[in-house]
Formats: sequence, C-alpha cells, structure tokens
Amino acid sequence: MRDARLRRPRRLPLLGLLAALLLPLALTTAPDADAAAAPSATPVRVMPLGDSITGSPGCWRALLWNRLLDAGHTDIDFVGTLPAQGCGVPHDGDNEGHGGELVTRVAEQDLLPARLAATRPDIVVMHFGTNDVWSSVPPDRILAAYTELVAQMRASNPRMRVLVAQIIPMNPGSCAACAQRVADFNARIPAWAAATSTGGSPVTVVDQWTGFDTATDTYDGVHPNAAGDGKIAARWFPALSAALKETGDPGDPGDPACTASFRTVSSWPGGHQAEVRVTNTSAAPVTGWTVTVAPAGGARVTQVWNGTLHAAADGTATVTDAGWNGALAPGASTSFGLIATTGADSAPPAATVGCTATP
Repeated sequence: MRDARLRRPRRLPLLGLLAALLLPLALTTAPDADAAAAPSATPVRVMPLGDSITGSPGCWRALLWNRLLDAGHTDIDFVGTLPAQGCGVPHDGDNEGHGGELVTRVAEQDLLPARLAATRPDIVVMHFGTNDVWSSVPPDRILAAYTELVAQMRASNPRMRVLVAQIIPMNPGSCAACAQRVADFNARIPAWAAATSTGGSPVTVVDQWTGFDTATDTYDGVHPNAAGDGKIAARWFPALSAALKETGDPGDPGDPACTASFRTVSSWPGGHQAEVRVTNTSAAPVTGWTVTVAPAGGARVTQVWNGTLHAAADGTATVTDAGWNGALAPGASTSFGLIATTGADSAPPAATVGCTATP
C-alpha cells in the first residue's frame, strides 16, 4: 500500500473551469502531455517480517516509514498480508508481523511461501525469534529456520535483500533465563549471516540489541514502548536506506550462487531423517553444487540419496550433486535426503548447512 498522504483536489471557480475546458482548443499544436510524461518507477516492496514486536502494533514501522519518506525514499511500498494496527501516525502499515508466531513453526509448517506470493517483496526486514527463545528452542533450530525462510525468499525473488535483526533484549518476569538466551542467540547471528549471504542476495545483520534497555524501552520486558520504537526505527533506517539504493542495481548475473535449507522429515531414538533443499539464488545458471551439513548435538550423517556423501572426521558432511540434479536454472531448486545417527538423549534434529555453486 502506498503512502496515503494525498493532497485534497483543488476546486476551480466556474470561469477557471471554462478556461480549462477551452484551453486545449486554442493549443492544437501542443504535444500530448500524457504521451510526453515519463512512466513512474515501480516502487520497491519492503516486507516487515516477524511476530508481535513487528505487528502488534509495531509502531516502529510508522516511524521508519516516515523517516524514509523524509530522506527522499518516496518510491517504496511496505507489503504484507496483515493491515496496519493503529499507531496514530500516517504510514503504510502493511506487514507480516504475526503475534505469538515462532519462526521455527513458520518454517516447519511452510507458511512463508504463500505470504511471499501474495506480496512479492524485494527486501525483507526480519525481527523474528523472540517467541522461540522464550520457548527454549535451541539456537541451532532457530538458525535452521532462518536458513529455510531465506531459501524461500530467494525462491520467490533470487535478488532478495534480507535485513536480519539481532533481536531486542527480553526480560519478562515469567522468564528469568530469557535475557541470557537472547544474548546467546544474538551472538550466533553474524556468523550465520556471513555463511548465508550471497553477492546477488545479501543478508545484512542489524544490531537491535546493543543499547536497548528492557527497563526503559519496553512496557513489559518484551514489547517496545514509544522510546523502544524510536530506537528500533533508528537502527533499521541506515541499513534499509542503503538496501533501497542498491535494489535497482542488478549486480553481476555471471556469479552463480546457491543456498541450502534443512528440514526434519522424521526422528526416532538414536537417529533422524531429513531433507536438504538446494536453491539457485543467482541470476546465472548453476551446473553443480556442493552442500556442507554440520549436524547439531553430535549427530553424524550416515546415508544420503540424490547426492554423493563425503564425511569428515569432525562430523561435518559434504554432499555433492548426483549429476542429474546438478544443473539449476535461476530460482530453481532440488533436494537430497539423509539419515543421521544421534545419541539416545540428543537434542531435537537440527543442522547448519551451506552451499557452494559451480558455474
């Protein structure tokens, strides 16, 4: 939805109206103004993605929207399947901030692709994982969900730019351990982003954690108050402003790139089955791919199909394409399956995966 701050149409007095109607007759040699007008640029579509911190009501979005307009970014469109939820400030309130949602659940239930198809973003601004941390979901699983979502974003738009927050601190009265869990999780995000980012679809980390105080910047130890909204908007602004300037640059289509995402199919005491999806995220064709799989909790990959397994002593597995599934057009995907063995008391299945493309 575009900016609703429209000017009220001027009412012409009667003589002025008659003059306006007769003027085209007097200027028969004037060029057609509509034909001479340059077509307007397509707005850059930005999806704010997350939970209640983003959407209920997520007033930092209103502050960010107006700050972007004031800086000259007028050709933008905030998108999402959810409408504005108040804030009392004119802004484009469309968003994808679903209260109470876990990023791991969104990945496991495959909820994002339909939302992407409905909104077609060019940039995703993601503050997601607070409910997962509160629910004691291990960082490995949250980051695996991040990887799955980024792969889905790139399947929707191979040139997707993703801004990912190190989430704001959390210190609710009912969760004494949450503050440290947030710190531990945020410490993992930069390395994940570096491994996930590509030249054609960069992942940028935005530090929303440093300098944010739950005592003064939230109303309940979790959700931002007005002061917190101001801090969040201020942190997003430079990163999003830079991404908006870069979105019109198609980059180098000759550099192939791919991503991999991990999904558990089934598990049992001592092992699990998983699927790894490989996606060409570049504008260039890929002739082959290599995926690294580092299982969490000491698990070991013992079997692979639709790929060739090369196991390392440290437990990291390298899987190359099977030949017939190596060639991927831009935006295309393939997958391979695996079996991993684990200890009987191991954590839920998860893995960190990375992908390298062959030109």
